[in-house]
Amino acid sequence: MDKTSHSLPINYSCHLAEFREGEQFVQTHAVGIVLEGSMELNDGETKETIREGEIYVVRKNQLLKFVKFPPPNGEFQSLSLRFDEQLLRDFSNEYGYTAEKQASRPVFYKFPENKSLSTFMHALIDYKDLDTDQHMLKLKQKEALLILLKLEPDLKNSLFDFSEPHKIDLEEFMQKNYHFNVQLDRFAYLTGRSLSTFQRDFAKIFHETPSRWLLQKRLQEAYYLIREKGKKSSEIYLDLGFEDLSHFSFVFKKQYGVTATELAGQRE
Repeated sequence: MDKTSHSLPINYSCHLAEFREGEQFVQTHAVGIVLEGSMELNDGETKETIREGEIYVVRKNQLLKFVKFPPPNGEFQSLSLRFDEQLLRDFSNEYGYTAEKQASRPVFYKFPENKSLSTFMHALIDYKDLDTDQHMLKLKQKEALLILLKLEPDLKNSLFDFSEPHKIDLEEFMQKNYHFNVQLDRFAYLTGRSLSTFQRDFAKIFHETPSRWLLQKRLQEAYYLIREKGKKSSEIYLDLGFEDLSHFSFVFKKQYGVTATELAGQRE
């Protein structure tokens, strides 16, 4: 049985088959460990595999794809600890940590191997069901922060940067990130805009609504991958931001008048 818990700061994930996350937006800072199997992380520019026993760190407010692979005849298992803004603000006030400069860290990275951090992360498995003991959960979050900051002091520049995303080039951002499956308000936030301003600016640049443009852009890429690269629908629909294969097949045929399978047959 596949299961993932998202309601607690400690997130335990278990899957028997290859699994891809739904919405591809990281809202909070987090540290995680792969307990069994492996996990591929992809921010659109960098793709890396996190293997069993390896620890990774991800930054908040980022677009990121996860693909989880179980080991042969086994199940994928991972555990992560999230740090919401209020916890980090309280921690900053209590321990005096502040950001001294703008962070230049990547969206995600493997944390250098460290026995104390590894031991701590493995021990968190015993706390994954403590949904009623909020005090204990906060203590574990603080303990994790103290360990991380001792091992890598410069982390404070990203953990304790509470500024909002600034307004950036919308066209460049969308051309780069159209294949991420996120809601429009996420795209708006990441470009430093309210949803209404995002929609207004988008129309000026692309002369189209965001939803329509995203669909067309994804279908164009799908057509290219199927027609020119010989890819199958099942191989690409998730990577292009579609949640459902049947919906992808329907809109593809509606757009091009042929099914993806028929288009692939034209290559032969």
